[in-house]
Formats: sequence, structure tokens, C-alpha cells
Amino acid sequence: MTGTGTPAGTPQRTLAHAAAAIVILAILTLFTFATLLPQAGGHRAEATSGSGILGAKPKKAKKAKLKANGKATIPAGAPKRVRRAIRAANRIVGKPYGAPSWRKNGTSPRYDCSAAVSYVLGKKGAKLLKNPTWSGPLMKWGKKGKGKWITVYSNHGHAYVMIAGLRFESRGSGDGPRWRKGGASKRDWSGVRYAIRKKPGF
Repeated sequence: MTGTGTPAGTPQRTLAHAAAAIVILAILTLFTFATLLPQAGGHRAEATSGSGILGAKPKKAKKAKLKANGKATIPAGAPKRVRRAIRAANRIVGKPYGAPSWRKNGTSPRYDCSAAVSYVLGKKGAKLLKNPTWSGPLMKWGKKGKGKWITVYSNHGHAYVMIAGLRFESRGSGDGPRWRKGGASKRDWSGVRYAIRKKPGF
């Protein structure tokens, strides 16, 4: 007698299809997870690396030190122009104070305040100043603000320069160009404010 109900084996086929669907879904899930995992790892690496930290502060410039002979050390990592500036300043430490008499080779037998700054920044030094000048024009040298390595302080009566944390200055009363302790001051001895100038990048 021929049956009219559900054909034999249909429940088994339904279960097989369901199992196959589950296996396919599991494979797709594993594939998707494997694809996203390296990207997530990369993001974590960027987040923990020094260059990837949001708002990370740049490294501060290292400071020069004053030696017993009155000359300054050159800090590790200082840019070439900064090294040249420190060497130039060291060369004229102890020279007499006075109005400069510039030679063709860019030197002078004596240095007043602006001449000392001009020498250090000029062709014998950092090469950040084309020609020697006096304190007035130095008030407009470069850009406004403090530099990372080199900062000029100038007004109409006086000028000095900070290089790698040390003050280089030539003063009157027989006290010529020297490295000075005590850091920078925003005003001169009479209370007149200095213009504070820098060269971008330095």
C-alpha cells in the first residue's frame, strides 16, 4: 500500500541542512574575526608607541654646562648650527669689551653686547644672521618668542643671547663676552623690557 504521509528520511535531511548552515555560519564568523584581529592589534601598537600617543610632548633641548675655564660644553643632540654658535661663543670668551672693528674675516678685536651676539649668530657661528648689527635691529630678528635652542633678548640699549640654556653676554666696565650664570632676564638693569626673538626650528 502506498503511503500518503511525509516521505521517509525527510527529518534527517532537515537536520543535515541545519547542521551544514551552522558550520558555514561558524566558518564565516571565524574568518571575520581573523580579519579584524590584526587591525585591532595594529591600533593597540600605535596607541602604546611613543609617536602614536595623542598629545605627546616633544623632547626638551638638552642644556649646555659651564666649564671651569669659562667655556661651555656642547650638549648631545644639539643641531649643527647650535654647535657652531657654542663654539663661536667659546672662541671670544675673555675678549675685551668695546665697539667692534669688523675685519673681512668676520672677527673683531673687541666686542660690545650686540657685536658678541652678531658674531655668535653670524657666519663664524650659527649662520643665522647675515651681517653684524646692533641691538635695535636685533629686536626684529627672526620671530617673536623663545627658541628651543637659541633665543635673543634685545632692546635699544642692550642685547644678549641664550644658547642651550646658558646666557652669553658682553657687558661694559671692562667685562667683555662671557657665559653667565643665572639664566635669562626679561628686563635690563634699568627696567626696560627686552624683545624676545627666535629663529623657527632653533
